[in-house]
Amino acid sequence: MKGLESGLRNDAPDSAIAMRQKWRLCEIGLEDYSFVLLSRYINALEALGGSASLAEGLPTNTSLWDDALDALIIGINQVCFSGWKPNECSAIVNELLSWKQKGLSEFEGNEDGKYIWALRLKATLDRTGRLTEEYSEALLSIFPEKVKVLGKALGIPENSVRTYTEAEIRASVIFQVSKLCTVLLKATRAVLGSSVWDVLVPGVAHGALIQVERIAPGSLPSSMKEPVVLVVNKADGDEEVKAAGDNIVGVVLLQELPHLSHLGVRARQEKVVFVTCEDDDTIKNMRLLEGKHVRLGASSNNVDLSVVSNKDDCAAMSSEPSAGGDLFAQQFSLLTTDKKLELSEQKSYTSVANGMSGVLELSEASIESSGAKAAACGTLSVLSSMSNKVYNDQGTPAAFRVPAGAVIPFGSMEDALKKSGSLKSYTNLLERIETAQIENGELDSLSSKLQATVSLLSPSEEIIESLKKTFDQNVRLIVRSTANVEDLAGMSAAGLYESIPNVSLSDPRSFGAAVGQVWASLYTRRAILSRRAAGVPQRDAKMAVLVQEMLQPDLSFVLHTISPVDHDPKLVEAEVAPGLGETLASGTRGTPWRLSCHKLDGKVTTLAFANFSEELMVLNSGPTDGEMSRRTVDYSKKPLSVDATFREQFGQRLAAIGQYLEQKFGSAQDVEGCLVGPDIFIVQSRPQPQ
Repeated sequence: MKGLESGLRNDAPDSAIAMRQKWRLCEIGLEDYSFVLLSRYINALEALGGSASLAEGLPTNTSLWDDALDALIIGINQVCFSGWKPNECSAIVNELLSWKQKGLSEFEGNEDGKYIWALRLKATLDRTGRLTEEYSEALLSIFPEKVKVLGKALGIPENSVRTYTEAEIRASVIFQVSKLCTVLLKATRAVLGSSVWDVLVPGVAHGALIQVERIAPGSLPSSMKEPVVLVVNKADGDEEVKAAGDNIVGVVLLQELPHLSHLGVRARQEKVVFVTCEDDDTIKNMRLLEGKHVRLGASSNNVDLSVVSNKDDCAAMSSEPSAGGDLFAQQFSLLTTDKKLELSEQKSYTSVANGMSGVLELSEASIESSGAKAAACGTLSVLSSMSNKVYNDQGTPAAFRVPAGAVIPFGSMEDALKKSGSLKSYTNLLERIETAQIENGELDSLSSKLQATVSLLSPSEEIIESLKKTFDQNVRLIVRSTANVEDLAGMSAAGLYESIPNVSLSDPRSFGAAVGQVWASLYTRRAILSRRAAGVPQRDAKMAVLVQEMLQPDLSFVLHTISPVDHDPKLVEAEVAPGLGETLASGTRGTPWRLSCHKLDGKVTTLAFANFSEELMVLNSGPTDGEMSRRTVDYSKKPLSVDATFREQFGQRLAAIGQYLEQKFGSAQDVEGCLVGPDIFIVQSRPQPQ
């Protein structure tokens, strides 16, 4: 198919054009032939019992699975020939070939071999399903409007115009790939005994079932005051449920989402029952309930979505603690007497501190000078130096490292405002935004003006020079938010403020702009509304900047030292992604590796295999412009997917570190870190939302 990979020159000879035409006709003919073969195979498979026969055949008879996987590989290769996401297609094919070749064994490490085989295959099948959905979405974004215009001009019947795109999809190989993938997914679920649901936040919620495209302010009518269970088509992972409506008590998201993503953590803190589902049949039945009053019950073992008999019953039951509602305000209120949530009086640390003008060493960071995040990183740097002598009861080391860092403390932004002459206008905007209305666009306007004012600021030359004493001028850095209104016991504000990777002191202009972006993120619409909902005056919010050496991780993880679903204090749970951790924090489609480790006996259980299509990286070469590179992932080459011993040892090390940090910080922890070569780095630890 190489003859179709590039265009022809304008002066190409007739022979080249003719040969290209032959190649194109060959490709079309091959696709038609593949379509027919796959259709016949799927019909034959269904005649044998379809997914049921596949599931029942394991583990004694794998030939039916081998045939089905071979057929799927043929289909994906054909999609690859068409030029649709060739790198993704190749990675999926490599994985399927590898899982088929690896075959079934009685055990993988200490885990059941059949279970691990099916769990790993499910990850790749989910990835394949995502590929087919993206193909369909691409056609739907290209064809309908153009077909409508062209059809009208040519006088084509309206029904033919309306169904053209759907017919085009159903007539392509991608349709057969999707059908076969669905059969295989049902079979793997049967083998695993797994549900079509995934529970992020368990509980019970009652409300009117409303479908929306995304979780966003304005997605619900302002007149709707009754409790609502949202069915959401898509999520980016940075949303806040309650910002879209205080009356949202439950969410059903129709896509995969890491449990410990920002959205997942916030939903847990907001006490909103949150589940995901991607099964077409279940979604179809769910849509029939739109507008009706329902009960959404979710536990680690089961999800139940059913109609409630009447609206009054629904309203009464929605007052149960598990349904959310006013608990959000209670959870976040900073008027509480809980000292962990008190905002200490902030000080300006812009004078010389231990010989560093306007900059604090990481070990000097405190909550008062730099916020809870920087203070925790300072504590981590101390704990890191002692961790190589710490072992848990099973003898697993709790050793970890911390990247080099420094802090631009509270008061630096205000000093920059004074120096720029914009402090007065900034103060005026800040006062006005306190009572700004949402409906008339006033809040959005003031938010944009505040961000524009602050984003133009840069740290002083003295600060830049001080940082050069901590970091080599050419080293890659990440600048991270560390506000006095994040990483607190009742207000994690996970992902609410900016972090800018891949900057360097060798380019002071880009570095300064990145710091300005972090400062400005204090005044995004979401941040303002989050503080307003929590009862925090906007003038009390302060932003410092944590500057750390940029790591080049093989794996990144988020770790909860108490199981976030069933709240078992004996279990540490981790979600792991290839490359940089932004994949986990954001709503990137796909699932991470999910590991559970028992603190008392060190037993590691694999709960899910990763299937993110891409990993994020920062290259050692190239510009320091705050951008990240993307690379397609082939999980057949990732030790965490193929090496049971590596998986077990990595899980045990994470558990030992998590238990150590939990003991030292005195409460359950939400930990972020990464694996660089043989070393585990911890970059953040904060109280785990309960």
